[in-house]
Amino acid sequence: MMDKVKGNDVKGRKTKRTCTVLALACTVSFSVFSLSACSSPNSSTTTAHQEATESSTDSTKINQTYRVEEIATFDEPWAITKLPDGKLLITEKQGKLKLFDPVTRQSVDVQGVPKVAYGGQGGLGDVVIHPHFAENQWVYLSYAVQGQGGYGAEISRAKLDLSNPRQPKLTGLEKIWEQVPKMSGQGHYGHRMLFDFEDQLWVASGERQHFDPAQDMNSNLGKILRLHDDGTPVEDNPFSNQGDVAKQIWSLGHRNPLGMALDLEGQLWVVEMGPEGGDELNLIKKGANYGYPIVSNGDHYDGRDIPDHDTRPEFQAPAISWTPVISPSSMIIYQGEQFPQWQGKAIISGLSSKAIVIVDMSQAKDNIAKEVQRLDMGERIRGVISANDGSLWVIEDGSNGKLLHLTSK
Repeated sequence: MMDKVKGNDVKGRKTKRTCTVLALACTVSFSVFSLSACSSPNSSTTTAHQEATESSTDSTKINQTYRVEEIATFDEPWAITKLPDGKLLITEKQGKLKLFDPVTRQSVDVQGVPKVAYGGQGGLGDVVIHPHFAENQWVYLSYAVQGQGGYGAEISRAKLDLSNPRQPKLTGLEKIWEQVPKMSGQGHYGHRMLFDFEDQLWVASGERQHFDPAQDMNSNLGKILRLHDDGTPVEDNPFSNQGDVAKQIWSLGHRNPLGMALDLEGQLWVVEMGPEGGDELNLIKKGANYGYPIVSNGDHYDGRDIPDHDTRPEFQAPAISWTPVISPSSMIIYQGEQFPQWQGKAIISGLSSKAIVIVDMSQAKDNIAKEVQRLDMGERIRGVISANDGSLWVIEDGSNGKLLHLTSK
């Protein structure tokens, strides 16, 4: 099957459906939450783009213009976040955390990173900072480890010591969360993190390519989790009376969720990879079951059918699904000023699609979302964040993954 390499997050294409919007009413709203030059400052490349999703007269399509500048190159970058001063933290999958200065275009390794299990889709994963980083200097890292039973993701936090700018380091590293149980294989860790407006830590945990854990309440695999900033479960989570693991769970029935973001109303959205077909963007509801592996708008890689969402209305359907897939890898909801047509919309990075996908969720009350623009990036895109000035930082996937800067045209 074309493009089907699970270990690299590349997915096959399913042809029996095209991009499908499924409408089920929902009205959730909750209040959340060695010094080295990466590239020469004189070697950057700037190009202008103006792309739409497709040639269409659909009035919902937009055509926001933008400019792309190549800034630096990293080795298998996986995640990116910004510090209050505009510097960037970038994880490299083999286990390095880079502190990058956009002004000098220089990066330096951050010392004290935990050991990771590199291989398949595993390694050093996500990085986020605490909402009160200016006061507590906490940085959160997710990563794969090997242990009894196989592999799993962990999250640790540490203080980022910048007292010596040339030798940044993590201090006081402590593990605060882990996937249970550990499983064979090195895929579908998920392990994306997001802080909400109440300083609660949301974790997207993949089902580790083992299907059934997504429906098992004794496992935190295939779930969206809501934790305090120290990794303990929030007390009013929906399954708090069903055991220690279930206490963490906010929603279940997820496959490989790789992007989380809050919209302008404080609602949580999650984008996840489907199997062969059926990537999903979901509006997350407290206690809801999103159906995987019982239902999906995709099928198994071996060709076995999975019933579609519309056959089982007891499961929460996606606001939009994609076939052919986009292979989502991260997501933000844009709130900046540089790209006015993207304000309030989801910006989703895509791997096999080699694209950035813009999605309008203004019909969230009807559980409907619409793709309104697609930026052809020409390479697999691993992550995207908004800079302090409303421009976008984008990282490509792979051993020579570029750091790109998107600005208004």
